[in-house]
Amino acid sequence: MPNMNDHIKSLCPFFLTVLMLLFVSPASGLDKKSSHAKNGMVVSTSELASIVGRDVLARGGNAIDASVATAFALAVTWPSAGNIGGGGFLIYHSAKGKVTAIDFREKAPLAATEKMFLASDGTISDNSNHEGLLSVGVPGTVAGLFKAHTHYGNLPWAQLLEPAVQLASKGIKTTEGIYRSITSATTSQRLRRDPAATRKFFQDGKLPYRPGDLWRQPDLAATLKRIQQHGHDGFYRGETAQQLATTMKKEGGLITTEDLARYEAVERTPIHGTYRGYDLFAMPPPSSGGITLVEMLNMLEAFDLRKMKHNSPPYLHLLTETMRRAFADRAKHLGDPDFNPKMPVERLISKSHAALLRQTIDLKKSSKSDPETFSQPHESEETTHICVVDGDGNAVSLTTTLENAFGSAIVAQGLGFLLNNEMGDFNPIPGHTDRTGLIGTPPNRVAPQKRMLSSMTPTIVAKNGKPVLVIGSPGGRTIINTVLQVIVNHIDFDMDIAEAIDAARIHHQWLPDVTRFESGSISEAVQSQYRAMGHAIQFRSQQGRAMGITIDHQSGLLSGASDRRSVDGAAVGY
Repeated sequence: MPNMNDHIKSLCPFFLTVLMLLFVSPASGLDKKSSHAKNGMVVSTSELASIVGRDVLARGGNAIDASVATAFALAVTWPSAGNIGGGGFLIYHSAKGKVTAIDFREKAPLAATEKMFLASDGTISDNSNHEGLLSVGVPGTVAGLFKAHTHYGNLPWAQLLEPAVQLASKGIKTTEGIYRSITSATTSQRLRRDPAATRKFFQDGKLPYRPGDLWRQPDLAATLKRIQQHGHDGFYRGETAQQLATTMKKEGGLITTEDLARYEAVERTPIHGTYRGYDLFAMPPPSSGGITLVEMLNMLEAFDLRKMKHNSPPYLHLLTETMRRAFADRAKHLGDPDFNPKMPVERLISKSHAALLRQTIDLKKSSKSDPETFSQPHESEETTHICVVDGDGNAVSLTTTLENAFGSAIVAQGLGFLLNNEMGDFNPIPGHTDRTGLIGTPPNRVAPQKRMLSSMTPTIVAKNGKPVLVIGSPGGRTIINTVLQVIVNHIDFDMDIAEAIDAARIHHQWLPDVTRFESGSISEAVQSQYRAMGHAIQFRSQQGRAMGITIDHQSGLLSGASDRRSVDGAAVGY
């Protein structure tokens, strides 16, 4: 690894960008949600972070460089999900056809046990596995971004960290999105329970930062500086690791310096599927996203979706029945591959398995989910996604998460970053599955050093060996169905990327046996016909915040779109 000090002189080109970010508010009066360009494109949930990534591309960085810089900037500009205290997944498709996946999902600490969240009577209280320091998994974000850069990056590591360091140190103007996220009733209450979080997110520990207020994060800046100078070891060893472990020991957490020193990101072979002549590359386990996505597309491939018409009752019925079957398989079979070597991955993503499932679908009426077989535990919907395509045609789809919004709502003392609560993604009660949504099947039970199952679905769709669509979304278990519908919208219904992302979405996850609709998105007439087929409906404000890029190889045009559901999101190209 090169000496980081040797690169300090190379940082100068970035200071102009940093100064602009610090003192210029995000553009107003412009359509930030979509963009077209030929030389590069970055789409994320924060305009400031997207600008950081775009400028990395403009200075000769590749898609990996831009995704790394954007991800670290999001740790400053999108605190509810951007992070260095969480984890995630990355899919990389090079212009030359190499496709790989990097797994930096959090791990259970060495001291974790299968029954660690159970009370003396063998039960678990609501959400107890998502609260406090016991809910914190060993973070993976820094290791994953460092591994991606080491293997596939171009610019010096120190350059890529500099914008985030400066944004945290000098401060950013609080956005409407940040303000809304901090001041929501539940989040505000959670953050105020932790003294370090209260100091970080509230002026003088009292009032939240309002839109336009300058917000500085000096502890986070110092932590980012150590990562800038020492790479992987700047987080997993030395001052940061020691300070985090000391806090854990003092406050009753499990993570030790040994847990941190042992953590490594893993490069894995992506899940590969095909759909109507396109190649799909998505995350393998411990993400369930790739397998479940390919399984659903395999089922849908035999139907003429265009003839059914988009979001018509027959189409929504077919989507629901497809989701129901794939999510049942997800519950039964999937977990950390290092602990579940016999998962039937090839069978689940095969066309023959999809054909068998397809035969069980009645196109006129709904089937029923059986709670005695499998059910689904809660999974948080607060993640964030980045899409990048560079001028050479390299593409990155990257999703990171803290689990709940603001993770555990606990800030590492003196370090300035939020800790995840990903341990809640494990099955909390071994062997116990019931109608409330608890699940106890073996593949995803707690074990030391095990990675918890995830639904993150960063995906790249290719044609003739070249990326044509880069897509992903936050949204917990809804991520898989959001990505599914964007892909189908684009391929089957010829929607451009903005239309495909903004279109109304639904979600069904096997159990509970109910379909979630976005409020006001589907007409009452369609809802009535859909119910008549035997489906139950619930309403939600929105589903996901997808980010996407399409590549037209004939014209060379890149088209990026940030979901209209994302307040601060922006597509930025050059």
